[in-house]
This record gives sequence, structure tokens and C-alpha cells, in this order.
Amino acid sequence: MHTLTKQNLISLFLLAVLLLSGCVRSSNPDVERGSLFQFQEGYPEIRTSSIGYLSEQDEPLINVTTDIVLGSLIYSSRGDNRTAQVVLEIRIQQVNGDFTKTVRRDFQIEAEFEGSFISQEVFTNEETIEVVPGTFEVEITVLDNTSGRASSRSSTATIPNPDDPQINLTTIRMSGMNLALNQNQFTPITTYTVPSKIDSIKLEFQVTNNDLDDPLVINARLLKYPSDTTAARPMNFNNYSPSSLPYIGVDMRRYEEIDSNVRRLDQPGSVLIEFKYPLLKRGTYRFEVETTDANGETLYRARDFSVVGENYPSVMTARELAEPLIYLMDRREHRRMMEIQDPDSLKEAVDRFWLSNVRNMNQARSVINLYYERVEQANKQFTTFKEGWKTDMGMIYILFGPPWYVDRYLNRMQWSYSYDRNDPEYNFFFERPNLNNEFFPYDNYLLQRNQGYFNIQYRQIQLWLTGGILTNRL
Repeated sequence: MHTLTKQNLISLFLLAVLLLSGCVRSSNPDVERGSLFQFQEGYPEIRTSSIGYLSEQDEPLINVTTDIVLGSLIYSSRGDNRTAQVVLEIRIQQVNGDFTKTVRRDFQIEAEFEGSFISQEVFTNEETIEVVPGTFEVEITVLDNTSGRASSRSSTATIPNPDDPQINLTTIRMSGMNLALNQNQFTPITTYTVPSKIDSIKLEFQVTNNDLDDPLVINARLLKYPSDTTAARPMNFNNYSPSSLPYIGVDMRRYEEIDSNVRRLDQPGSVLIEFKYPLLKRGTYRFEVETTDANGETLYRARDFSVVGENYPSVMTARELAEPLIYLMDRREHRRMMEIQDPDSLKEAVDRFWLSNVRNMNQARSVINLYYERVEQANKQFTTFKEGWKTDMGMIYILFGPPWYVDRYLNRMQWSYSYDRNDPEYNFFFERPNLNNEFFPYDNYLLQRNQGYFNIQYRQIQLWLTGGILTNRL
């Protein structure tokens, strides 16, 4: 009975996290941020993007891109391959009108048997759907026929009227190219996070100007905001200072201008404008565009994104495997490990760390799998302006696992790992210094640290280093 109850609570926790982080767009309609990772165990994991625009013949269209994570599907064996049966349905409803349209696709997705359980590779479907000018609600549903479970995501798309004399800017679309995968063209990026293995990115938008008299000036900028990229500090350390970057999260008041560009459009009609950039360093970025309409009003569009690890949300390279060990190692030892530049030598150092502590090879393999599985899940559930494993909630999740209970208040959250909600050893409190809003769309929850947590964290680390975590999770 205890195990069943705990499992139900874990499922409820994951659902709560889904609701917490499931907003595809910010409340500011002028800023596009792509999909957040929305993880619910046992359900198809999908990421979507819907962009409205006009074709070269001024036909109103909506481009809908859907990424389906291969590792989230249920497969049946067929020879050496495993096959999943998937139904994709796209429903389009005009907000202030009667236009509706539904597109349904049936797919048979094949994946290699060994990789299908953990693969973060995606199956991508891209649809271009003819509509009428206006604003639309777009709902994408993916059904896994084998499990009978479905996931849905929704977004909005606006297409200007080509006969309307008003000036319009469409939503900014973001694409990437990965030469290592032999990609020779840009493919849509549906998420807020951009893996650093992307070689180059493209940002494109459409401008409609039917004013025959005045040229149109378009100002575009690529900005980088100061943001915290550090791993969470130990539970027994002092709380973050209100003036520190980890406390602030992202300093939206300051920025570095990476690029600035001015375009002048002398011809009326719809024009597609694109900007291409090489690989950017890790950090938080905004690409913004603005112009002025005939009434002197400013039109503004932006695309926010964060450049993260190479194989995000997975960890695969030696450096990616070494970084999260900071929660199990002495900080000075971890710093020395991260100073190793040769990938093979770094991988050997990671292997030595695990085998020197968990001495049984089979047991070590199970501990390693569990640890990095939690790292990956933390990435999916708690990513904000930095990878989820680096957040305070990510650190607690990795060390202790999913909480049994989650209580939320206005800017405070309690995670309980005990039926006694007042037990100081197994109840952790988080506070967020900034409430989620259209200008700061991140849930930056910070653990309320206490020196009394030293023994609690030490015991938990020992469970990991001895392999005891496999039989005693707390």
C-alpha cells in the first residue's frame, strides 16, 4: 500500500510540474519563446511551433511543426526494428471568425531497438495549411496507438490581411542547421532551448507594407542578457544574496548587443526577412524586431531562446557526464576534474569516480543509470534560463528523487519526502524572488538553505556513493 501511494504521488507531482511549466508562449504576445519541455511519464512527449505568414502569392498560411520524442513512445517488435503507431491531429480555429480546419496524419515510426527507450531524437512533421487572414488557435494532439495515451499542445498564429493597408510584422520563426547530422538545410527549432551542437541558426519574419508612399524601416537586434549558468550550491551553504546573479536569474535590465541591423523596404507588399548567425555561446538571448506604422505606433516582435548543452536534455559527452557530479563530489575535486581538456581522459576520470566508490560493477551500472536518468528528467522538468539540473529544484530532485507531496503558495513551494509535513529533515522549502510575468517568464525557485542540512545532504550523497540509493532512496 505504501508503494502504491507513493507512486501515485509521484505521478501527481509530474502532472503538477507539467501544469506549472506547460505554457507554450509567454503572456506577452509580442515575444515568442517556443515550447518548454513538457514531460509526463508514459505519455508522448511533443514540442510544437505554429507560425502564420503570407505566401509569395499572398495566400494566408500556417506552418505547423511537431517534434515527437522517439524515447517517449511505446514500440512493438518487428524483426530487428521496433515500430510505434502514432496519430497526429492538428485543429485550427479562428478566434473571431467561423473558419475551422482539421488535419490528421497516421505515422508508423521505426527506431532501433537499443535506443528507443532513452532516445531524445525526434520524429518531425511539418505541415503548411491554407487558411484565411486572422488570428487562430492551433491545437496539436499526438496519440500513441499502442498505449492509448495522447498529449496536446496549443498555440496561436496570426496572418495579416494582404488587402489591409496596415503595416504588419509576423511572429519570428527560428530554425537551426546541424552539419554533424549531414543537414544541408535549416529545420524549425520548436523549443526555447537550443542545443549548442547546432552549427548555425536562422531567424526569419515577414513584413507586410501596403503603403505606396512611405518606405518602411525595420530595426533588428540580437541581444544577450546576463544570466546565471552555475550549478546549485550545496544545501547547507548560505542563501543567495539578493544582488547576486543566481538570485536575480536573468538581469533583463542589462544586455550585450551582439548584432544590430537596419533594413529599408522601398517596395510595397509582403517581404520575408531572414538573419543567420553562427553557433552562439551558452546563455540567454533575444532577437527583436521593431518598426513604426502609419500612425506612429511601434510594432514589436521578439524571439527569446537559451543556448544550452550539446545533447540537451540528455547527457552524453564526457563533459556532460562530468558536470552534474558536482552534487556528489568535493567542489575542489570537481573543479580539478573539469580542468581536464582531453575527452578520453575526462571520461576515464568520470569512470574512476564511480568505480572507486560503487565497487560492484553491476551495482555501479545501475547507480549511474539512475543518476543520469534523474539529470535528464531534471532538465525536462525544471529548465528555465539554464539547464534544469543546475537549478535548486533540479539538485534536490537528483539527490532525493520526486517528492511525495508538493504544496504551492504565491511565491513559495514545499517539497515533502515524509508523511510528517513538519519533519525538518525531509521537508524542503523553495521561494522565488520574482513572480512569473510577461517580462520575467521564469519560475526561478530557490531552496531556502540551512546549515542543518549538512548531515542530511551528506547521508544522501553516501547513499549514492555506496550504491545504497538502489535500496534506500531516502
